[in-house]
Amino acid sequence: MENETNTNAVETLLAAIKNRRSRGVARLRPDSVPQALIAQALDAADWAPSHGETEPWRFVVYTGAARIALGEAFAEAYRRDAEADGDFKQSSFDAQRERTHNVPVWISIGMQPATDASGAMKMTVEEEQMAVACAVQNLHLVACAEGLAGMWLSKGVFRDPGVARFVGLTEPHGRLLGFFVLGFPANPAPNGERRPLHEKVRWVD
Repeated sequence: MENETNTNAVETLLAAIKNRRSRGVARLRPDSVPQALIAQALDAADWAPSHGETEPWRFVVYTGAARIALGEAFAEAYRRDAEADGDFKQSSFDAQRERTHNVPVWISIGMQPATDASGAMKMTVEEEQMAVACAVQNLHLVACAEGLAGMWLSKGVFRDPGVARFVGLTEPHGRLLGFFVLGFPANPAPNGERRPLHEKVRWVD
């Protein structure tokens, strides 16, 4: 009976992993997401492993009207970079400001590492970032199992220092690693594909 239970648990877990898909802004419905579902996914994130039990992940959940202020932060980040490069476009500024409006949930992904009495990091940046990545994977897996969809966004304004300050990450060690967009899928996800496993694994006896 115990072996049967373990087999079922493994099959359920593998199904959740293999059915996970990244679904960006354009593939999410604007419908609101029950807070209980978001909280459950974040609880899964909180059970990620971290070297030294530092638990460096920091999340801020933006829903409702709070998304407007977040969009303004994205737009100002774009303005700073574009004006410095002499390439500012009003249409791009407006697009950044409005990009948060049609996705119901934006979650900032932050890394706030543990420090000792002198202010030095207890673990390396790489170890803390890997821990945060594990937390995000947990979040994503549970969200998909709940019938939600989402994607980790990590380019451009999503890692801007000004946006990092906006979400409350503190210097010198706090880092913004992007945002996770979350919502109900607008359409069914496609089947996933992977190259053969033997191309990526070597067995050494």
